[in-house]
Amino acid sequence: MCNHKTSLCPLKPLAPKEKQLSMDARKEGLPLETLFSDQVRTCKYPQVRRWLAPFILACSLYFLLWIPVDQPSWVSALIKCQPILCLVVFLWAVAPGGSSTWLLQGALVCSAVGDACLIWPEAFFYGTAAFSVAHLFYLGAFGLTPLQPGLLLCTTLASLTYYSFLLLHLEQGMVLPVMAYGLILNSMLWRSLVWGGSASWGAVLFTFSDGVLAWDTFVYSLPFARLVTMSTYYAAQLLLILSALRNPGLKTH
Repeated sequence: MCNHKTSLCPLKPLAPKEKQLSMDARKEGLPLETLFSDQVRTCKYPQVRRWLAPFILACSLYFLLWIPVDQPSWVSALIKCQPILCLVVFLWAVAPGGSSTWLLQGALVCSAVGDACLIWPEAFFYGTAAFSVAHLFYLGAFGLTPLQPGLLLCTTLASLTYYSFLLLHLEQGMVLPVMAYGLILNSMLWRSLVWGGSASWGAVLFTFSDGVLAWDTFVYSLPFARLVTMSTYYAAQLLLILSALRNPGLKTH
């Protein structure tokens, strides 16, 4: 058992035996707790639900106000960043201490910076850089073992297929930064899928959200693109952060 004040216990991906048990559980109809341990912990501990309330309220405020994108301001930037900043506080309040929690908080802070930058079109490159650093923080939290190169090959092929179409619509100055970001995003997706649990679903939603955003920005204007992008983005960040609850030693205050 790790003490939450002094623990430096790293996040550990599911072992092969544990993954096999999860597969067996699906076949045998075992309780959902066996399959979705991160989400079950969210329901099991009252303090987790309590500290998630500000995030839910902040998301609701963003969608209720729905400030037009053609009216960039620091107010709209703050409203957009609030749900992510609430998740930073959530981790501080309930997650076990240690390097992995700090890395997840770093990813959230960089994401909030990226959200603020993307309010202004002229700050696009700064926003892309901030989100790139956020994905590197997620990479550090989820680690590089086990390697599973076959999964990396699958995600890379899928990413290359998408970006081969996207590149046809990019200006020359946008190609390098967009491809560099895509490479980092694909790496985060790979490691999150290896990690499993809520992190894998969060990474898939994050990738989907970015894909819709890029297509709407550079290729063709999509109906309800902003609604789809932001709803999947907030859900993705929440699921990625819930992976921290896999560690023992949740704070109970």
